[in-house]
Amino acid sequence: MKVTILGNNSALPAFGRNPTSQIVSVYGEYLLMDCGEATQIQMQRHGIRWRKLEHIFISHMHGDHYFGLVGLINSMSLLGRVAPLHVYGPAPLQGIIQTTLDLADTELSYPFFFYPLPEGSDVLVETDTFKVTCFPTEHRIPCHGFLVESKTRGRKILPAQCRDKEIPRYFYDKLKKGEDYVRKDGKVVKNEEVTTEGPRPKKYAFCADTLSTDSFIEYIRGADTIYHESTYLHAEVEKATVRYHSTSVQAAELAKKAGVTQLLLGHYSSKYRDVVPFRQEARAIFPNTQTTVEGMTYDV
Repeated sequence: MKVTILGNNSALPAFGRNPTSQIVSVYGEYLLMDCGEATQIQMQRHGIRWRKLEHIFISHMHGDHYFGLVGLINSMSLLGRVAPLHVYGPAPLQGIIQTTLDLADTELSYPFFFYPLPEGSDVLVETDTFKVTCFPTEHRIPCHGFLVESKTRGRKILPAQCRDKEIPRYFYDKLKKGEDYVRKDGKVVKNEEVTTEGPRPKKYAFCADTLSTDSFIEYIRGADTIYHESTYLHAEVEKATVRYHSTSVQAAELAKKAGVTQLLLGHYSSKYRDVVPFRQEARAIFPNTQTTVEGMTYDV
């Protein structure tokens, strides 16, 4: 699982940074977390192919988190998309999307599905390879974070060893499940001779906009990586609280308390040109902190 940052600024684009948007890649399939302005431009710039994108998650109704969505939906249609697209977001967003398309007399070239977010937490989508759960954060308006959990794909096949042991390809799925292979001569090929442990399932939490709170810690506890907003440096903690945002120090404190492995910071206020101080403040509390850079991809 990997995360590519497309936008990591707060309400206003500034200093080459764009509003919130990021791609989570799970076994090569793309999930889009929020869709601020310039998202589709950033996708083009950083080689994100929309054909791999089937699920979009919008955290809340502040424009810097969804103003790029209708443009992306329309562009994919103009480019001849045929695969279904699934969007999960606040209920009012559905009307905005539909009204905009209707006013332009736009008929999409692909099936489009919208799923309103619940008031609390719930599983939004579950496939053979991943599951996405939403959880409420504490912001000025209703807002949700998203927990992405990859699933194990079983044991990893060692093709050369399988060929040496004369194991047919049709049996590979059973090998992934841990089964031994019995050859025609009766000899048993032990599973561990031709496979290794598969990749460990990963957990990534996109914590969206929120003031400093422990209210959703149960959803992110033990995650491999979390992305937590750090709109302000800690000298502005009073302003952060009034505006329902967090500081770099507060994000680091939550990461430490939740026992996560890696913390990604973002949603920087447009008042800051240099984001290095965010990393310095957070690492004093939680050493494995990264100040995100647009276009960079981070391993979960």
